[in-house]
Amino acid sequence: MKLNKQTFLAIGIVLIGVTAYTLIPNFEREEFDQDKIEDISSGTITTTTLEETIEDSSSQITVPTEDQEIFEPSIYDTLLVNNTSKRIDEFFTAYLIIGSDERTTMSSASRGNVEGSRADVILIVIIDAENKVSLISLPRDLLIEDPCTKNIQRINSSYIKNECGTNAENLSAVILNLTGLKINHFVKFSFEGFEKIINSIGGVEICVNETQREGYSFEIQQGCNILNGEIALNWIVSRNTEVLVGEKIVNENGEDISSWKPMPGVSDLTRIKKQQQLILSMMQKINNFDSFSSFLNFVNALEDAFTIDNNISIIEASSLLWDFRGIDFDNINKLTVPTYNFRTSNGAEVLILDENFYNFIQSNNLLD
Repeated sequence: MKLNKQTFLAIGIVLIGVTAYTLIPNFEREEFDQDKIEDISSGTITTTTLEETIEDSSSQITVPTEDQEIFEPSIYDTLLVNNTSKRIDEFFTAYLIIGSDERTTMSSASRGNVEGSRADVILIVIIDAENKVSLISLPRDLLIEDPCTKNIQRINSSYIKNECGTNAENLSAVILNLTGLKINHFVKFSFEGFEKIINSIGGVEICVNETQREGYSFEIQQGCNILNGEIALNWIVSRNTEVLVGEKIVNENGEDISSWKPMPGVSDLTRIKKQQQLILSMMQKINNFDSFSSFLNFVNALEDAFTIDNNISIIEASSLLWDFRGIDFDNINKLTVPTYNFRTSNGAEVLILDENFYNFIQSNNLLD
């Protein structure tokens, strides 16, 4: 049968439509009300009640776990003097990346299954008028005042749904007060989903200066290694990392009889550097898609891993991801807010902001 131009056009339209439908991931969406965030940050909306966990088809409300300690308010005046900043919305577009450590029975056995979810990774991506990109990490142990509950607590404890707002809205209200940045959009990923993303792109390259391990969860050799999702995630969350002393020795039974020692200085800030390295390594890998099928595998992994706010369309989110392929990730500013360690009267280890965020941004030449 001879096909005319109209038939070819119709077939082309159908193919384009099918391709677009296949490529655009079906992200889970979450409410993200900018006006509500402003009201929470200013104290217009408050609550003294933390909802009990409720799970149904439409919502999940969580409460702090035992490690999300609430501190006595008497320490506020002396410790949180740098926790407010001028508004700098006019200078930047800001995206919030939240890494949730929510785990299920499908999670890696070495990380275990815990109840609830915490903001284990808090990253702000800011883009200025000249499209210069900076990646700013907020330590999860940073001490803040929650404008919703008025509690003095770690910042990751503000990632909770209650009478004020959703998880992301409450955390964004804290960030607004802390940094002066209005979060334009947010994206949340789970560690479990992140494993799938890493595996979908064939692993990520991580380079270390010395051979290191933690129990049976991972062992990474000195130099550069291609890590699968499980090993990469175990590496960034490690709290009891050991480093090899001398040469690696394996006996005739294949048992490791080498000498190992605890890695000094492992802290929340160490984990942040790993997080930044892992995310940038993953984004660099995305720049090198060499086949249509590899891109499809990546897109399918995104669907299971990411939640985005309801103010950005699926097409806009996909387009933004695609545009990131052109970024020179080696030249991205990778920053962490300056902090110092503090031990509370009951022995809790927290981090205190050491400089006002506005001054911090200025000192890093991000404001003209």
